[in-house]
Amino acid sequence: MRRSRFPSTDDTHINWRVFAKLWPYLLEFKQRVALALLCLIGAKIASIGLPFVLKHTVDSLNIDSTADALLTVPLALIVAYGVLRLANVLFGEIRDTLFGRVTERAMRRLGLTVFDHLHRLDLDFHLNRQTGGLARDIERGTSGISFLMRFLVFNIGPTLLEIILVVGVLIHQYGARFGLTILIAVILYVGFSVKATDWRTRFVREMNQADSTTNSRAIDSLLNYETVKYFNNEQFEAARYDTNLAGWEQARRKNRLSLFALNGGQAFIIAAAMTSMMAMAALGVANGDMTIGDFVLINAFTMQIFMPLNFLGFVYREIRGSLANIENLFNLLEKTPNVTDTANAAALNISQARISFDNVDFHYREDRPILKNLSFTIEPGQKVAVVGESGAGKSTLVKLLFRFYDVTSGAISIDGQDIRQVTQQSLRKTIGIVPQDTVLFNDTILENVRYGNPQASDDDVMQAIKLAHLDAFVTSLPGGVATTVGERGLKLSGGEKQRVAIARTILKKPPILVFDEATSSLDSQSEKAILTALREIAKGHSSLVIAHRLSTIIDADNIVVLSNGQVAEQGTHSQLLAQRGVYAALWNAQQHQQEDS
Repeated sequence: MRRSRFPSTDDTHINWRVFAKLWPYLLEFKQRVALALLCLIGAKIASIGLPFVLKHTVDSLNIDSTADALLTVPLALIVAYGVLRLANVLFGEIRDTLFGRVTERAMRRLGLTVFDHLHRLDLDFHLNRQTGGLARDIERGTSGISFLMRFLVFNIGPTLLEIILVVGVLIHQYGARFGLTILIAVILYVGFSVKATDWRTRFVREMNQADSTTNSRAIDSLLNYETVKYFNNEQFEAARYDTNLAGWEQARRKNRLSLFALNGGQAFIIAAAMTSMMAMAALGVANGDMTIGDFVLINAFTMQIFMPLNFLGFVYREIRGSLANIENLFNLLEKTPNVTDTANAAALNISQARISFDNVDFHYREDRPILKNLSFTIEPGQKVAVVGESGAGKSTLVKLLFRFYDVTSGAISIDGQDIRQVTQQSLRKTIGIVPQDTVLFNDTILENVRYGNPQASDDDVMQAIKLAHLDAFVTSLPGGVATTVGERGLKLSGGEKQRVAIARTILKKPPILVFDEATSSLDSQSEKAILTALREIAKGHSSLVIAHRLSTIIDADNIVVLSNGQVAEQGTHSQLLAQRGVYAALWNAQQHQQEDS
């Protein structure tokens, strides 16, 4: 797995590459973005005009308070004030509505991108992931990206523009001291917010990490509910969960205290600046240099500028938090799987379904080889079984055939085509599997069987259920095929889940079949029924059977015996017994076990 090109975001620098990643999502609706920007400009014009209308209204009322005056100039100004206020709000709402579609589509696109990417990552990644923490990282990352797209475009830029316009107006109308007071306050506020937010970002990280750890602990424990019950470890799990919660509580407390320090400093700067502005304006009115309307205008502008300024501080804090949240999300997108299609990969072309393992070597770790110089062939229509002691590498063959991993050396080919040179999708489309542990979705039996071919009709699904000898069981259920199987199929027995897996494979109609110890966990009666169904669906197909119980594969056309990752011997059941080698020893051991039981 290659490292992400995104370096880890530290506590003092913003990872600007994130914004470059977001830009394409904004460009999908160019016209909407342009209209939203026009509404933004209209809202800002209306916002800047409000204090001037308020000033002239107050001055008119102060100079001439006769009835005729109240019915003419001030009334018109009051109406104008109302119109500008309404325009400011309406333009803002229209802007948000227009850009909302952009944001929602971006979230949809990004969510789908992450989902697809996770399914493209290889098995090694998913064996090492923590589901709860991963889900929480994706959720926080998607929300953070939504925040960035919305507020960065329509809040930070416009707020800075409004500050510049207001400072310019104050300097032009009332002199440098008013403009400089605001400007100095803005600089102090922004500088303090940036430094304080950079300081407290590490507390946000600690809180998120504690949150992910706690969530992972809870989900992992609940997914293994039965194991917890078997070993009477409810209190042990609760203690571990409480330890994680204590870390989360401590992280939350640090985050809350750091936020108090940040908000307190910002409030002090705003209060000092507003007090200074109002004192200077009041002194100007007292000296006769300014009117009451000027006092009101400066008060309105000061409040108007500090409202977005305060919001700017909030947005910056959220951006820092959002960047911390989406860092893991983008790192996920930058991960590349070890197993990828070649640039010129073609679709697998099946003519006979002849499978060859040629001098295959494989290891998960270099210091621990799993398969060594392994060679055997499954001829068209043959049933070939692979047996051997635990750890011999039997199930690894299935992972290599599905290309969850690539061989270290040697090759696996189907009809003469190296599976590394064909697309993974076409390869897996041609192989059906009945695994040892059938995991079902928390859905109905009908939909779990239909998963073998999502386009299949209900009639096709029912036919597959019948061929898998699952129909009698389904008929006995009150809900029939509409019965929900529970999370991971926990409401069904092992044999019932195996029949669902067989029905799925029948519905898929693949030319190659794989049975990975499909009956190892079943009782004798269930095993017999399942074996009957397996033999029926294997007719005319090339099939690979990974077996633990040798009695299930005595009819195999060829039996490959693995020992320490190598082919120890191969042949039919009778041939191997006659050799009195590894297979014969395994057979005799299992026969004695059955007699003793």
